[in-house]
Amino acid sequence: TPLAPCSFPPLGLTATSSCVMMLKATIATTMALLVSVHGFGRTVSRSSSRRMTIRAATAAPSLTESLTRAATEARGIAMDAIAQAKSGHLGLPLGAAEIGAVLFGEQMQFNPEDPQWINRDRFVLSAGHGSMFLYSWLHMSGYDLPHEELSKFRQLDSMTPGHPEFPSSHHNTPGVESTTGPLGQGISNAAGMAAAAKMAGALFNTEEHTIFDHSVIALCGDGCLQEGCSAEAAAFAAHEKLDNLIYIFDSNDVTLDKMADFTQSEDVAKRFEAYGWDVVTIDGHDLTAVSKAVEDAKANKNGKPKFIICKTIIGKGIDAVAGTNAAHGEAGVEYVDEARAALGLPTEKYYVSSETREFFETRKAGLKANYDEWQKTYAAWKEANPEKAATLQDGIDMKMPSVDELFAAIPEFTPGAAMATRASGSDVLQGIAKAVPLYVSGSADLHGSNKNYIKGGGDFGNPDAPPGSGKSYAGRNLYYGIREHAMGSILNGFAYYGLFRASGATFLVFVDYLRAPLRVAALSELPVGYILTHDSIGVGEDGPTHQPVETVSGLRVMPNLDVIRPCDGEETAGAFVASIERMDGPTALILTRQNVPDVDSVPASERRQGVLKGGYVLKKETEDLSTVIIATGSEVQHALKAAEELGGGVRVVSMPCMERFERQSDEYKAEVLPKGVKTIAMEAGVSGLWYKYADKVVGVDKFGMSAPGDTVMEKYGMTAANLVEEIKSM
Repeated sequence: TPLAPCSFPPLGLTATSSCVMMLKATIATTMALLVSVHGFGRTVSRSSSRRMTIRAATAAPSLTESLTRAATEARGIAMDAIAQAKSGHLGLPLGAAEIGAVLFGEQMQFNPEDPQWINRDRFVLSAGHGSMFLYSWLHMSGYDLPHEELSKFRQLDSMTPGHPEFPSSHHNTPGVESTTGPLGQGISNAAGMAAAAKMAGALFNTEEHTIFDHSVIALCGDGCLQEGCSAEAAAFAAHEKLDNLIYIFDSNDVTLDKMADFTQSEDVAKRFEAYGWDVVTIDGHDLTAVSKAVEDAKANKNGKPKFIICKTIIGKGIDAVAGTNAAHGEAGVEYVDEARAALGLPTEKYYVSSETREFFETRKAGLKANYDEWQKTYAAWKEANPEKAATLQDGIDMKMPSVDELFAAIPEFTPGAAMATRASGSDVLQGIAKAVPLYVSGSADLHGSNKNYIKGGGDFGNPDAPPGSGKSYAGRNLYYGIREHAMGSILNGFAYYGLFRASGATFLVFVDYLRAPLRVAALSELPVGYILTHDSIGVGEDGPTHQPVETVSGLRVMPNLDVIRPCDGEETAGAFVASIERMDGPTALILTRQNVPDVDSVPASERRQGVLKGGYVLKKETEDLSTVIIATGSEVQHALKAAEELGGGVRVVSMPCMERFERQSDEYKAEVLPKGVKTIAMEAGVSGLWYKYADKVVGVDKFGMSAPGDTVMEKYGMTAANLVEEIKSM
């Protein structure tokens, strides 16, 4: 049923007189729609009412025609770009066009002239292969994505890459909220953004002023929901009552290889109801149904995230492939000219009519009016809350304390004392948390083992899960449950959101569960921190399933990821500071379960600063240099003992971070590791990467075994005595 010329106004608002007259003429059609569309119950907040009043007052009587026209033209843009590139995915941009029209043309709150506005609705295209959907709507709704860039789809250095990419040093597409493409990542990122928004509201909203009240909306497909991280993130979001989160499911019953029922038979609606979501199923091509469902979902703050199942036809508009798995990719390209003609589009490529441009100019004016109203509230809030305002501004600017200020917040450790670096990491973390008030920490059910709990920081989440839990949305410690994949993606969501510096923790051996979001963090240059403990065969009795041997090297080969394995408390301080200092990528901190001695061969300050350089001379030779020993983490103690036994011609280099060392000048690297000198490396992990620096490596190139940690270490040659013998044999 087509949408009436003027849809019902939002709940609790009064229609204009002209709208009432049109409603009288179309009452039968409208009532039929209300019977067929089952929306979410709503509780309209004061700020939501303000936004919707503005929209109702400025909405043109021809809204339906405008949105229909825009949807048709968005289909045309997608067809043109994918046909020109001879590459891409037609199915979603065509099948979800009405969804895009409602979101960008009516329901979402944003300001194309200020894409980073902190109270904008966030839209995440989780099904990132449908990127022309996003680019088409960003272009039409007024973002700085010009026509020329649409024609460069999937071409070198364009603003329209094959999958959406978050703005970084090498790429910037305004309006893209997250890097998506690996299915399931986007909806999990959205859960992180929604959690960040809840935290921001709890920290900064006051009874007098509401600064944060936006929604987070993610568009996903069958593929996203089949990925395991979707289950992890959806369960987390429902448990913590993230009712500012909306998933729109483009339910077209198609996956790439086959129709979806070839590989799945579960009832997705019941699945999400079981998690604790509000669920509604609608016709995704019915503008009224989509508009009502989204409006209700945004307004209803009932403690449940919202799941809108939009039944759509994949590839709608290209009859030859519509509704089949052939529509997923570019198979429909050969029918584009025929399809464009059938849609009534002119021959001009990337066509946007003057009517659509005028519609979005009017839409921008309404959005700007809402934005200006918010700015007035924001100005009044800042005047009334100067301390909160200063903290928020630091978060917006991602302003961190200086390195010296961070080090000053961390007390020095007792010389000579033995302590696991996970334990010293806990002490360091407390100093970091005091210096960086928007630093948050979380763990995949291992806070007690990872030692990464912010003392006095409170626990994040739904206060009623369970009752009396003491949680609040202002809490700085997140409990992810045994959900490493979701944790990694939620951390990315916090980083995409801005304001917060987020870190998460698990055992090092389990980092592979979150490798996919870790890779996206590196690609997107997100300053996420990973605290990864129990770092070697020194774990001991738990055996090889819990003893990482290949894992550190597996992390080191990932571009733009810093991997730091400190040897004692002072290097651990340097590692945390390095993580906070770094703004253009993630950092993994590799920490021990077992105690290691405090290394006092050089002052604490030199060890801390040495980590920032990646590698440094920990023990300088006292005679002519004959041998260099490179070591990291728990093996540094063995390197120092071996050097003492071998005499004054031995230098010990601690290299906690290869990546930072490689960023130093050639002169510095040559000073630390002179060429032509016999060099050996020692680390309790696979040996391969160390041959870049060393002639010989004492490593662990096979899986461990179950026994006390010291016994396993000795069995695998991780001792000073074995290192001495290996050096003598060179």
